Amino acid sequence: MKMTFYGQFVAGEDHRAIRPLIQKNQAFGVGSVLDYSVEEDISQEEAEQKDGRGSCVSAAEKESIGKLEKKYKAHKQFGDHGGRVTGAHTYFYADEAKCDQHMETFIKCIKASGGSSMDGFSAIKMTALGRPQFLLQFSEILVKWQRFFIFLASQQGKDGMEALEQRLELKQLQVVFSSSTFILVMSIDMLDWNSLIDDRTNTSDLLVVPNVKLGELEPLLEKFTGEEEKQLQRILQRMDILAQHALENGVRLMVDAEQTYFQPAISRLTLEMQRIYNKDKPVIFNTYQCYLKEAYDNVTMDVELSRREGWHFAAKLVRGAYMYQERERAGDIGYEDPINPDYESTNRMYHRCLDCVLDEIALNRNANVMVASHNEDTVKHTIQRMNELSLFPTENKVYFGQLLGMCDQISFPLGQAGFPVYKYVPYGPVNEVMPYLSRRAQENRGFMKGAQKERELLWKELKRRLASGELLYRPVY
Repeated sequence: MKMTFYGQFVAGEDHRAIRPLIQKNQAFGVGSVLDYSVEEDISQEEAEQKDGRGSCVSAAEKESIGKLEKKYKAHKQFGDHGGRVTGAHTYFYADEAKCDQHMETFIKCIKASGGSSMDGFSAIKMTALGRPQFLLQFSEILVKWQRFFIFLASQQGKDGMEALEQRLELKQLQVVFSSSTFILVMSIDMLDWNSLIDDRTNTSDLLVVPNVKLGELEPLLEKFTGEEEKQLQRILQRMDILAQHALENGVRLMVDAEQTYFQPAISRLTLEMQRIYNKDKPVIFNTYQCYLKEAYDNVTMDVELSRREGWHFAAKLVRGAYMYQERERAGDIGYEDPINPDYESTNRMYHRCLDCVLDEIALNRNANVMVASHNEDTVKHTIQRMNELSLFPTENKVYFGQLLGMCDQISFPLGQAGFPVYKYVPYGPVNEVMPYLSRRAQENRGFMKGAQKERELLWKELKRRLASGELLYRPVY
């Protein structure tokens, strides 16, 4: 395996073994995003035994889905812990000690990144740092409140507001928000609205949502116990510890995107860390999946928030790694497919989000973006827009990223040309990394059809070297 599949896509077994590859890539101007890719590969039955609570409804499900059998069905497809693997890995919660182990693993990865390269990145998954069900529930809360705001916005006008006030008592909303009073006016926008539920000391107070039809607050989910409240706080504490280590080691922390039913909570918690650690420079990067229909709205809202509050916006743009899983789940449960209908629409969404961030960089130089793409047209589009906006590679505001073992014909020419470019570098013991490799192969099965071009380029280069007598190639400094 080390000589074939593992050797192609994984850097090595530990932080010492990966150093030669990292240093070799650095010689060609290519940096690294380190990811310790050991995963727990357990059966569905084992997963259910470890799940103490389960049966939470996803944020993307319809309001009407409340039947137990549908909740159970949603839980059965909660992740990919055996059976039909249709997406990337989700960490499964065993206990708090296991979450601490994951945190220690991430710390080792951060230190390895800091010790192996300058200005490196380290990737983390939020589902490794706490109970995924919390992320599920918190995502549901955020989505429900966002829908309520959209409803309020639709009630603009005197008649609409008066009818709403008759159905919904404002006093009931005051117990939910952190502000002492709640004025129901349309002068606030979505960012102001979101700020009303910041800085809560008791998350359970948010587990209710306005029911406009009944004119009262109704329970959203069962309230957290005291121990569960502490567990949720420990997620934030672990994130804070990782951010501190990243800052101390000169490493940027990249929070990976995950399934849509986790993502609202992941993005919100990441944003809170950006508010703290991105004041002076970009330390925390959030990931935006552009195959989602709501990707542009999410990017523009976070860009505007960073501008208002004066911190560095930092994003990694990807097309997405969960398409098959998301579509299958949407079809099985019966909610609207969150994914763009085709590849071309995803391309348009990606370029639209990218242009938004590039414009923000050109406007105040207070934003950063990693163009994580294997698409040559996207890379060319980025370079063209950088030229138009007078964004120079030496500013280190726009980065490029590709997976280790893929699209070297993109990564290395970019590095030689002076652009900040990074390889996503997984590492870990052979046996324990195999689940990651199998999932990565499934995620990229569509992309692998394009391997023919790489093979043709390799043969062309080999023939050129044989003809010129130049069998070995050395980097140009």
